[in-house]
Amino acid sequence: MAQGTAFDVKEAVLSNTTFGPQEIRRLVESISADFGNYRVLRDAVQQLEREEELSPATRVRLGVCYYLLGRYRQAVECLSNADGGALARFYLGKAHFALGQYEEAIRAYQAAATAGYDTGLSALGRVEALRYLNQAQEGLKLLDELSGPVEQTAEYLYQRAATTHALLGNPAEVIRFYERAVEADPTHAGALFGMAMENDRHGNDDTAVMLYERCTSRFPAHVGALINLGVLYEDRQQFDRARQCYQRVLDVYPNHERARLFMKDALGSDGGGSDDDAARRRDRITQMLAVPVTDFELSVRSRNCLQKMGIMTLGDLTMTTEQELLASKNFGETSLVEIKEMLATKGLQLGQFADQRPKFEPIVEPQSLSADEQAMLSRPIADLNLSVRARKCMVRLGISTIGELVRHTGDELLECKNFGVTSLNEVREKLTSHNLRLRGE
Repeated sequence: MAQGTAFDVKEAVLSNTTFGPQEIRRLVESISADFGNYRVLRDAVQQLEREEELSPATRVRLGVCYYLLGRYRQAVECLSNADGGALARFYLGKAHFALGQYEEAIRAYQAAATAGYDTGLSALGRVEALRYLNQAQEGLKLLDELSGPVEQTAEYLYQRAATTHALLGNPAEVIRFYERAVEADPTHAGALFGMAMENDRHGNDDTAVMLYERCTSRFPAHVGALINLGVLYEDRQQFDRARQCYQRVLDVYPNHERARLFMKDALGSDGGGSDDDAARRRDRITQMLAVPVTDFELSVRSRNCLQKMGIMTLGDLTMTTEQELLASKNFGETSLVEIKEMLATKGLQLGQFADQRPKFEPIVEPQSLSADEQAMLSRPIADLNLSVRARKCMVRLGISTIGELVRHTGDELLECKNFGVTSLNEVREKLTSHNLRLRGE
């Protein structure tokens, strides 16, 4: 497989030829150029799985392919039992990161560097994981320690931009880093997504769409970019394109909740009378209000303040006023501007639904709870493993976390269409297993 010849995806997966960073890059590029090669990769992996005995080197190949297919848990298992080499450790770090296991990712990246993987790339992987652990300052120190050619790479410039943004750095500097990253690599998905988000945030829809499209032309696809692009397509009444975006997410993540909800909405968006259109708009708003604030790359200070105030979703923000946010300790004007810009990208405003806020005090005050108790309340409602009927009621009510659920009474839940006593008893049983209860019980 010389550099100038056509790249055979099936051969790359099933043969015993060299399999390293260069081959992985060409594998990714071949799928980016022709998404039909994704199916070739998937079929080749299925064939490889049927082999009775896999050598440690073959396990590395299979584990990396699992990662590319979005099968991260299988990637972790496979790579953990591979040859222990540099490539295996590096992609083990990437798989751990994709699963939200950031501390494990850091250890894997460190092990990869020790085993001989590119020290700059390994360090940049740790920077990203540190940022998601709310340790952006430590990530910045690590960036400052790097020197030489790595400082001119797109990945370094992207991580510098994202880390500066997380630390509430100069917005103009953040954009400059993103622009330099794209200049270094016009296909860098992270940098393109960052620039698209900045334009999306400021209402530059045409530019945002163009950047999201460039970002989503790459493989593996950036899920956030596909979702955001789909929403923008729907705003433009381009429902076929929106459905294609959501389907690309579902091809890799069949159970992706937001993609499934948005796909359902997009499928019903062609034609129909005004009543149906109004119902779809209400459903879309309900879905949007249920989006967790953790889906957005906010600064560490903003994230911490929102968590302390028990604000988990965009809906919580729309029922919170500017004055209430500013009254929170360590929440200043800079964080306020950041939050308002984030909401503006979704057509929402702080406090716009404050008059619809329930007139009761929640039975729990997040500030008075232990870290474990707060973690329980912030867990997604999906962790309760509710039945389909009960889950649909949660979506209709805009309930996305366990903390939001316990702020409701049983009577309020019963008012939801198709939610009866059987579903109510189910919810009570699930909450009781976690030593929780509905409000007033």
